[in-house]
Amino acid sequence: MRVAVAGCCHGELDKIYETLALAERRGAGPIDLLLCCGDFQAVRNEADLRCMAVPPKYRHMQTFYRYYSGEKKAPVLTIFIGGNHEASNHLQELPYGGWVAPNIYYLGLAGIVKYRGVRIGGISGIFKSHDYRKGHFEFPPYNSATIRSIYHVRNIEVYKLKQLKQPMDIFLSHDWPRSIYHYGNKKQLLKTKSFFRQEVENNTLGSPAASELLEHLKPTYWFSAHLHVKFAALMQHQAKDKEQTAKATKFLALDKCLPHRDFLQVIEIDHDPNAPDHLEYDIEWLTILRATNNLINVTGRLWNMPENNGLHTRWDYSATEEAMNEVLEKLNHDLKVPYNFSVTAACYDPSKPQTQMQLVHRINPQTTEFCAKLGITDINVSLQKAKEEHHLCGEYEEQDEGESNDSGEDPSEYNTDTSALSFVNPDEIMLDEEEEDEDSFVSAHSDINTASVEPSSDQVSDFSASFSDVRILPGSMFVSSDDTLSSPIGREGKPGEAVELGDGKDLTEVPVKRMSDEHEPEQRRKIKRRNQAIYAAVDDDDAA
Repeated sequence: MRVAVAGCCHGELDKIYETLALAERRGAGPIDLLLCCGDFQAVRNEADLRCMAVPPKYRHMQTFYRYYSGEKKAPVLTIFIGGNHEASNHLQELPYGGWVAPNIYYLGLAGIVKYRGVRIGGISGIFKSHDYRKGHFEFPPYNSATIRSIYHVRNIEVYKLKQLKQPMDIFLSHDWPRSIYHYGNKKQLLKTKSFFRQEVENNTLGSPAASELLEHLKPTYWFSAHLHVKFAALMQHQAKDKEQTAKATKFLALDKCLPHRDFLQVIEIDHDPNAPDHLEYDIEWLTILRATNNLINVTGRLWNMPENNGLHTRWDYSATEEAMNEVLEKLNHDLKVPYNFSVTAACYDPSKPQTQMQLVHRINPQTTEFCAKLGITDINVSLQKAKEEHHLCGEYEEQDEGESNDSGEDPSEYNTDTSALSFVNPDEIMLDEEEEDEDSFVSAHSDINTASVEPSSDQVSDFSASFSDVRILPGSMFVSSDDTLSSPIGREGKPGEAVELGDGKDLTEVPVKRMSDEHEPEQRRKIKRRNQAIYAAVDDDDAA
């Protein structure tokens, strides 16, 4: 099965699908599946734009609304996770996943599905220590704090994923698992992104929660984005006992969707030829969702997951055969993901802009149907009930404003906060509206030591050769020198350069326009970027 993987999409759906079509024409056949690693930006209208964590003057409609309205249809089944630049109110409607448009499926806060027998999992958002142990208390309209905290990973999702026992084929995360850079060509990474050096040397680059999941799940493939650089690694896991074969994970991070950037990779994935060619629910995951339903928390208070410490009556929520059979009976042994997409919000109309469109906390019928079938609670229903019964709207806002500024107490079990990196990424435009992140404090009080663990030298070989480039871009992606970026170290592609698809076949790049600063001295080049609106950040936490 030919699977395409995209890095940060940043709303550029037309460009990505055009690039896929070009890869198909020049490659070894059709693409069966597209996986997107976050910053998807499923923006339906002007109200959704206001829910993206970017300064208002940089919020511009991209092309997703055309797919949402039905004007266009995704030419290939697309599965994505959320990042830190999203229409959070839209994704919040689907905490357990669902269709955001025909043929485009969101995995939810965390989720597992199957396609042609390939098991695909993912977790949305980025890690932020001071929000990690909170519940999902945010709801639209968001304030200046919750518009950011809404996309921060929570311990409940990590806890659910750690109940999984069955093998994982593919896993998606937006930010990188911490320490993964030790298992690839670290020297080349630091040559390309020299401002990563301090975090790499301190072992604070990446998400400790994702690292924990990587060690637990040991998937065959792990794909990420967020840091806007292509990087491949091979992590050899240790076998639990001598009788077991040690597993290995092929890690690949990809860039953002821009010309001459490594934002797309096509690879061949083994699949079951007898498996259905439609999306299926994963029975183990459904069983875990049902078992952990009573752990739902919709408050901003800090809390811990159940563990075997004498304080909890239950701490193991893994799926037993009996429990999985019960769920199968509830679903009448039908695991097919229903095509039940429906339009839940007005779609953007370029001829009739509505800048004052009201923000509404919606209950999505897909989620209602899913929860009814499985017998679980819609988080949004719980949130709405909490607001009605306890008038918690103002309380939440006040609480979040206060707790979003670290006081020096790191409430997470991890000792560092990595969603805000101390380096300045020259690949990002620094905006006037950006604020200094106050959450880069490294607490001296920590329950987990995340000291760097370097692999043996035989594991650090350059693995990127097995992931060949796909940087062929359709004509519409070629832009003038005024709106494209030219980075002294970030650009590897050259006109006429041969690139490869995952099957090893060469493609020859179409000549592109010369950039205005093409022959300037390196030290005089200015960092430019195309569509600042899409990529700009409000604080260091959103710098990638």
